[in-house]
Amino acid sequence: MIGYALKQGLRALAASAILALAGPAIAEVPLGDDGLHKPDWLQETFLDLREDLADANAAGKRMMIIIEQRGCIYCTKMHEKIFPNPDIDAMIRESFFVVQVNLYGDLEVTDFDGTVLSEKDTARRWNTVFTPTMIFLPEEVPEGVTAISAASAVMPGAFERATTLAMFTWVRDKEYDNIEFQRYFAENFYAQE
Repeated sequence: MIGYALKQGLRALAASAILALAGPAIAEVPLGDDGLHKPDWLQETFLDLREDLADANAAGKRMMIIIEQRGCIYCTKMHEKIFPNPDIDAMIRESFFVVQVNLYGDLEVTDFDGTVLSEKDTARRWNTVFTPTMIFLPEEVPEGVTAISAASAVMPGAFERATTLAMFTWVRDKEYDNIEFQRYFAENFYAQE
């Protein structure tokens, strides 16, 4: 009996190990005091978007604002399954200056037009409906406009790996000047989805 029980236990352990290795990779991304994911590529700033854009340009990167909320299952999916993908992680680190805004946060945000509001009021002003929402900015923002008005692109919600990589590539390469995103995705990334 002991031999049989031991064999069954070893089989179960081996099966668990195989399933663990075969399953999708899930990255451990620390949570901040605000309950939002805090990957190490996230920039800690004073949320003065004009200064953040200047810092992004100085670093030779494109600025991206990511709006998230505590407990958002789609934000968790992006941080644990999509962003850790080696191609996407490398793209973010090499090409993007990422600033986080809490959908229900109270920190002050200074928008490009000089308006200073809490994170939650800024998100409301930008008509943010989904989390995560990623707002990609051009290198220059005209005076007197908001971040959402100046955006080169907005990605509302969580998407799969290929769509996310396509969006980041489309923005990085400024393909939005040449082709709409859906066509760019279909021509370059659809087979990867």
